[in-house]
Amino acid sequence: MKCLALLCLLVLAAPAHAATPEQRYLELRDRYIAKFSKAAENDETSRQHDAALNELAGVLRGLVGPVAIKGLPAEGKSNADTLFKGDSGFGHLDGLGFASEGDKLQAVVTTMALLKHWLREHREDGMPQETGAAFKSDRFYYQAIQDSAFAKYAELPVTKPASASAAVAVLGVRGNGDLKGPPHEIDVVAIHASLPRSLRRYFRWQILGGKELDVTNLDRHQRQSVRLAVLGL
Repeated sequence: MKCLALLCLLVLAAPAHAATPEQRYLELRDRYIAKFSKAAENDETSRQHDAALNELAGVLRGLVGPVAIKGLPAEGKSNADTLFKGDSGFGHLDGLGFASEGDKLQAVVTTMALLKHWLREHREDGMPQETGAAFKSDRFYYQAIQDSAFAKYAELPVTKPASASAAVAVLGVRGNGDLKGPPHEIDVVAIHASLPRSLRRYFRWQILGGKELDVTNLDRHQRQSVRLAVLGL
């Protein structure tokens, strides 16, 4: 039996200003995309590509500030993990990505400006342009985070922290080909004015009868119960 995989996306809301750091990041990213999409594939290009991703990750760290999530690496990488237009996975949401061993727990931290820019870039792919609608769309969790497709089974009732302006949680299945079988992934998105002291609380939901469950600490039997309970709603 598969265990539930857990993904959290935290969006930092901030007022817009002219010539924002996000705009400078996007200009740098686009220059690298133009460069590598025309470059010959060889070891030197690969080395330069890795260096470019590291540079972009450094800029993102300056945008979102320090991030500490128990169970995840202290230093995030660029969630947009390829700058070659033809590569599988090109066009992921710009932000800092964190992942545990085996990718059972993942988190992405970005800003509202980068999120809205990304939504506009994917308008022609059928991506909803309003954030609330996007967060409830299968397309968002497919195109923003990982290479494999995602099918949503249900929305989960999430306990929104008082300091967050929005929070959405969905249960679904991810994979390639025919997406059937029991769901094995929970994705949660929260919009917050600033980075909270602890991101651990974004991995908690009210699922049954107001009982709070921390999915990251459930044993195998409890995980199965959560799946069955949600499917029975």
